[in-house]
Amino acid sequence: MSITQPHASVKTALAKVPEVTLLFWIMKIAATTLGETGGDAVSMSMNLGYLVATGIFAIIFLVVVYAQIRAGRFHPTLYWATIIATTTVGTTMADFADRSLGIGYAGGTAILFTLLLLSLAAWHWVMGSIAVDTVSNPKVEAFYWVTIMFSQTLGTALGDWLADTAGLGYAGGAVVFGGLLALVALAYYRTRVSRVFLFWTAFVLTRPLGAVVGDFLDKPINAGGLDLSRYGASALLFAFIIGCIVLFRQRASQVAH
Repeated sequence: MSITQPHASVKTALAKVPEVTLLFWIMKIAATTLGETGGDAVSMSMNLGYLVATGIFAIIFLVVVYAQIRAGRFHPTLYWATIIATTTVGTTMADFADRSLGIGYAGGTAILFTLLLLSLAAWHWVMGSIAVDTVSNPKVEAFYWVTIMFSQTLGTALGDWLADTAGLGYAGGAVVFGGLLALVALAYYRTRVSRVFLFWTAFVLTRPLGAVVGDFLDKPINAGGLDLSRYGASALLFAFIIGCIVLFRQRASQVAH
């Protein structure tokens, strides 16, 4: 969904940000689900552990973010590679904090939510706005991607907390987060709530939805999952995202969203 009214003066500033449409949200959910299955494949199936997996994905994250910031225009493949990088490093980072460090899902969620708010506050304090139409220079892009990385990490902890600790299960968690996203969409169409607030709310909520869907796909049947191969599920999700990039033209956004 598009978030605000067209404004011609931000066309250049948004040259590397995709237009926010239904396709954007579908791909975002697929990317976050891939982050869960892909992160678990490296940390668990490959038996590398959360810390080593986080180190691997952190390097990939830094490389693709650097490439994205250095790019002169919007490249769909590069943009979505960066989104996937944020969600995979977010998955293993949250799992390392929650499980290896023993912080727990509730503690991890609280810490990451605080970090997300601090990131948004710092962005607003330094640049005067957290609207995506301000993404027009490397400094703002750095805030943009750091904020996204925190939101992806928060989503992993939040999804695991509701699905496991709160006892909702993966299917129940998917229903909860899907319902919350539906409420955000309803607020967009029926209210005058800030479009910037709704965008970031939806952006954050798609991550725990992807987390519980990813766990539903690859967790054992006796744990409430389908027990699919993490490698197979990741490959299918990756193929879906590539297919969307190839088959559907994604334009650089020319409106503030």
